[in-house]
Amino acid sequence: MRLFPILLAALVAIGFYFLVIDRSWTQAASPDPSETEEIEATEEDPDSLIRVVVQKSQAQNINSAVILRGQTQAARTVEIRAETSATVLSEPLRKGAFVEAGDIMCQLEPGTRPAVLAEARAKLIEARAMRIEADSRIPEARARLAEAQAGLAEARVNENAAERLSEDGFASETRLKNAQAAVASAEAAVETANAGLIASQSGIQAGEAGIETAAAAVAAAQKEIERLEIRAPFSGLLETDTAELGSLLQQGSLCATVLQLDPIKLVAFVPETEVNRVEVDAPVGARLAAGGDQLQGNVTFLSRSADETTRTFRVEISIPNPNLRIRDGQTAEIVIGSEGAPAHLLPASALTLNDDGTLGIRAVDENSQVVFQPVTLLRDTTEGVWLSGLPDDVNVVVVGQEYVTEGIKVAATFREQTQ
Repeated sequence: MRLFPILLAALVAIGFYFLVIDRSWTQAASPDPSETEEIEATEEDPDSLIRVVVQKSQAQNINSAVILRGQTQAARTVEIRAETSATVLSEPLRKGAFVEAGDIMCQLEPGTRPAVLAEARAKLIEARAMRIEADSRIPEARARLAEAQAGLAEARVNENAAERLSEDGFASETRLKNAQAAVASAEAAVETANAGLIASQSGIQAGEAGIETAAAAVAAAQKEIERLEIRAPFSGLLETDTAELGSLLQQGSLCATVLQLDPIKLVAFVPETEVNRVEVDAPVGARLAAGGDQLQGNVTFLSRSADETTRTFRVEISIPNPNLRIRDGQTAEIVIGSEGAPAHLLPASALTLNDDGTLGIRAVDENSQVVFQPVTLLRDTTEGVWLSGLPDDVNVVVVGQEYVTEGIKVAATFREQTQ
């Protein structure tokens, strides 16, 4: 009867011994908590990982276009104004009419201009006649000069002979004086003849000047008559009616406004961040906001100077417009082609921001860990967004990217890329 309590007391004593005195056995039996955590960290349970959907994406070479918004503009616009004052004689042409280069738009009253031209022509004829008369005087003046020079030579010979005879006593003093007087008279005759020749030559120059003056007056009178016909400088459409019949046009008064719409220009402004991607002769596609007409053309001008206010650069595009369907001032969406660049087409929902506010995507590396990849948005389409800045091959998290952070290991489920 007393055996059972003795055995129970012995067992209790042995238990206390191992728990209190010999703890090495209990420690071996119970593993350290830190060791347990290491085991759990090295042997993760796949069911405990966050599940995400990943899409394999491969880069494609796309035409990285520059997208702008601009408006159409006439290739040339000119206000044709009168260059003289006169009354309009022609019937007006109505706005919207098409005129060819050289067509008369305003015919003005000539007034006294034909008479002025006739007078100028008469003066030109007179000046030419005076020039001929001056020419005819030159030979006579030269003959007189030659005659005077011969008389001077003869007088000098007589003077020389009289001096020698006087020295030898064979001639009187009076004869010598007469010979000397004859020489002086002959010299005066030579001077007079020379002056006559110079005057005749001056008359020629005066005649030439008279001809030039008269010819200028004729040209001015003819130009004044030409200004009576105000013509179209190029083919185009009349934006306004021409001047009304009977109206008085002063110098500088408006006759009409003409637009050249073929070819037509597209004008837009490129931001400085995109200007280096635009080149002259680059292909351009455009769509009119009203009507949706598709247009094709090429860049013809790119400004080298930025607008001081907007810091943008003017770009002009030439568009054929043979049927004049495109009007001046229409809004258009413009796509300018540039060099191709590798890019990925991904769903817009794959885009996210990191803690610094950088736009990018979250991807899964070969170790199934999440990495953040910054991207540049190139184009937004109905199929998705084109992104650059990624490797050629990347596994993009398209579902669950907002619930994971960089460095976390995930369980990825792949789906086919829908491009």
